[in-house]
Amino acid sequence: MFIRKNEAQDPGPWRFVPCFFKLKKMSTIDKTVLQTFRDELQAELEEILRFWSTQTIDHRQGGFIGKMDNIGLVDDNAPKGLVLNARILWTFSAAYAKTPDPTYLAVAQRAFGVLSDQFYDEQYAGYYWSIGADGTALNTRKQVYGQAFVLYALAEYHRILHDENERLIVWAKAVMVFGWIEQYSFDRKHNGYWEAVAQDGSPLDDLRLSERDRNDPKTMNTHLHILEAYANLYRIWPDRILQPQLNNLIDLFLDKIVDSTTHHLICFFDAEWNPSPSPISYGHDIETAWLLLEAAEIAQYRVEDARRAALQIALAAAEGFDPTLGALYYEDHLLEKHWWVEAEAMVGFLNAWEITQEEHWLDKSLACWAYIKQEIKDKEHGEWFWGIDAQGKVMEGEDKVGFWKCPYHNTRACLEIIRRLDKHLIATN
Repeated sequence: MFIRKNEAQDPGPWRFVPCFFKLKKMSTIDKTVLQTFRDELQAELEEILRFWSTQTIDHRQGGFIGKMDNIGLVDDNAPKGLVLNARILWTFSAAYAKTPDPTYLAVAQRAFGVLSDQFYDEQYAGYYWSIGADGTALNTRKQVYGQAFVLYALAEYHRILHDENERLIVWAKAVMVFGWIEQYSFDRKHNGYWEAVAQDGSPLDDLRLSERDRNDPKTMNTHLHILEAYANLYRIWPDRILQPQLNNLIDLFLDKIVDSTTHHLICFFDAEWNPSPSPISYGHDIETAWLLLEAAEIAQYRVEDARRAALQIALAAAEGFDPTLGALYYEDHLLEKHWWVEAEAMVGFLNAWEITQEEHWLDKSLACWAYIKQEIKDKEHGEWFWGIDAQGKVMEGEDKVGFWKCPYHNTRACLEIIRRLDKHLIATN
């Protein structure tokens, strides 16, 4: 639970007391708890955005740098990844929607330009998986996970534009990505989406998103981010073609991807949706818990089923919660604590609190934030470390900025929790 340094006098910062095994039931939520949480995340959001808008611009070769290590050293020759650039576009678009700072808009415009001018495949459509440091095409395969993030970002960017011509251009690009995914990835025989295709849309033998993944044709991870992208697109384009595909993704999660017995996510499948051996991914569990409900609410489809599943999945994810340190493990066989897992846990546990009003969920969300401040946040060089290893040390050799280390999970957690807490704080006034 959380107590103040001096509960009788000091309304200042919180410290974590490792006693989750013996939670105290509070009769009411102290409004100052929520206000402090909200204000600290607002300050953190501004710090993260300042880091990315000042430290990651590639002034020499254009766009954004491809890699920075833990102490701020930039690799000028590192490839630049599609996921990184799409997530930058989403981040600064979402940030500008909340706070119309011209700097945020400028970074979003820069990211949109990079995606349009350097990552887009003019010959075959779709977006390259990576480009070289100089902006030329490098890995031209079309990973569907990456296409989904472009779509997610374009839909968010569209929402902040006011010029009608610009809006139309971005809308057309977003709809085109949706069409590309449906044409090249959707499995009309067995349902669901294939992982990847070659540049021209032809099949690949190696479909893996990363070297640590199984080479299976369908995965929870890619489906989760298509779901997220289609839900965001539906906000700006509630189309009769898009809606059944969004609803279908909600069905796939509720009926196939979430294990009906354990309520953990099944990570890998064959073409016919037979599960493959896979780890328990606590991070993806808790991320899905709130994203699935959000998608159902946007689509207004199976909302009660998704709400029930959100709590069941959160309960399953909580099996990986470390009550001593107040943080969520990455996977059942990797007792590490990664930056993105703690960010998503803040939101997922808060979401469970909103559903149930059971205060242990709020305590868990606050605990993850306390852990981030103490262990994950880089107080010297800025932003967050990749993670903490099983021995409690900062994970060496991981990126501060890189192919996967992006400003998406942590800024989204800040934005999402601020939005939710603002509602609760207004309601209590």
